Amino acid sequence: MIFAMAVIGAITRLTESGLSIMEWAPVTGALPPLGEAEWRRLFALYQEIPEYQVLHREMTLEEFKAIFWWEYVHRLWGRLIGVVFAGPFLWFWLRGRLSRRLVPHLVAMLVLGGLQGGLGWFMVASGFAGRTDVSQYRLVAHLAFALAIYGYVFWIALTLLYPTPKPADDLGARGLRGAPILRGALATITVLIAVTVVSGGFVAGLDAGFVYNSFPLMDGRLVPSDYGALEPWIANPFDNPAAAQFNHRALAILTLLSVVGLWLWSRRLALPERSRSAINLVLAAAMVQVGLGIAALLLVVPVWLGALHQAGAIALLTAALWALFHLRRGGAP
Repeated sequence: MIFAMAVIGAITRLTESGLSIMEWAPVTGALPPLGEAEWRRLFALYQEIPEYQVLHREMTLEEFKAIFWWEYVHRLWGRLIGVVFAGPFLWFWLRGRLSRRLVPHLVAMLVLGGLQGGLGWFMVASGFAGRTDVSQYRLVAHLAFALAIYGYVFWIALTLLYPTPKPADDLGARGLRGAPILRGALATITVLIAVTVVSGGFVAGLDAGFVYNSFPLMDGRLVPSDYGALEPWIANPFDNPAAAQFNHRALAILTLLSVVGLWLWSRRLALPERSRSAINLVLAAAMVQVGLGIAALLLVVPVWLGALHQAGAIALLTAALWALFHLRRGGAP
């Protein structure tokens, strides 16, 4: 469900739907508009913000409904995640079915989910005045927090599915030379993947995917001529669409090359079958993800392909965490 939430969030951004709901109503907001009068009231609220006044003054009520539903589904899905998690958690906890080791993790997940909802509203509120979209900084914070929650939940789930590593999967027990370095390299690459995904948030927040729609060069240059157009220079990676896109490209290629290097290195080690399969999966996911990114760029980011690229990013992170888990030193984390 968290995976799907991230993809729905990408669609919400790509369809420019994020500012269509102007009210923060965690409980009553679960109900959709129930009549024409309510639709017109919500549309009137949207007409008060710069996004409508500057970009969408010709928008009709029916067009507003189209963007409203994506944001509504995004928020409703977040509520459903909370219900699906909190209900069973409280049931098993009250019945004494949860281990003491697990309870703090589950409480933390519940709290983090609530904070993520608040962060989402903080992001949306940045687009209500003074600008025609949400702050890219808050968008990136929302994305990074989502990745952190996803990775945390996925890792704890793996510890429940595989509570004690089999001897064949414990690289420390096998005494493989180079295995600790391989684990460290994969951990570094996992961080690099996360940084690359987060850099994509700046691309999305600045609509940088709609400029320089060529590959591998950007307007015939390796580095675009307007990379350092803003002053001070440090603002360019975060406020300049050309710089944001170049940085994301560079990080993506660096990630792919790092994964290829790790894969080639792993072929020299006598890894357990599960560990080798996991590293193969990371390589496949990285290659597919770079291909999706290039295709999205060349086709000027159609919504379906942009959403698929977001899904590919989370799939790649998932594969890296899966491989890292199976390369860990013995014992459940």
